[in-house]
Amino acid sequence: MDEVYDVIVLGTGLKECILSGMMSVSGKKVLHMDRNKYYGGESASLTPLEDKDVPKEYGRTRDWNIDLIPKFLMANGRLVKLLIHTGVTRYLEFKSVEGSYVYKAGKIHKVPASETEALASGLMGLFEKRRFRTFLQFVDQFNIDDQKTWKGYDLGNMTMRAIYEKFGLDENTAEFTGHALALYLNDELEFIKCLAFLL
Repeated sequence: MDEVYDVIVLGTGLKECILSGMMSVSGKKVLHMDRNKYYGGESASLTPLEDKDVPKEYGRTRDWNIDLIPKFLMANGRLVKLLIHTGVTRYLEFKSVEGSYVYKAGKIHKVPASETEALASGLMGLFEKRRFRTFLQFVDQFNIDDQKTWKGYDLGNMTMRAIYEKFGLDENTAEFTGHALALYLNDELEFIKCLAFLL
């Protein structure tokens, strides 16, 4: 291998692939290598049936993949725009998430995506649903430039925990909001300022 490269990228994880793609798109000659027998690093999708004989009705073995980690991308996020810019989308398949689920009290519940689903959901009792609906209406109507929509709350100084308490929401609803709706991985949402959350 006596070729000359502008950039050598070691590893095929997401960061390395994005870096390699950006360099390639900007006209650099890139050598991209991985020590593993598979691509993707820690975010790889393994194909455990690839070397196996399986019945034809199961389809192609390369279509059976196990993701080492989930790969959720926000539809309008910067990462998606970056992937499109680098041309890597020719090798990816995007699929909308059909639903989100939470685990509560030993059961799996679908996160409601409509008012009808919310009314039928067992995630909250009837009175809590009413309080939560009022909270969601407040969030929906909030406009940073219109102080009337702040409803008299000092949102620049109030934490999310404080606003949950103002709306009478219980701990389960606060946790549901943080994890299932705001997609926080930990409980830090309760301690950030409301204004940061609402923006």
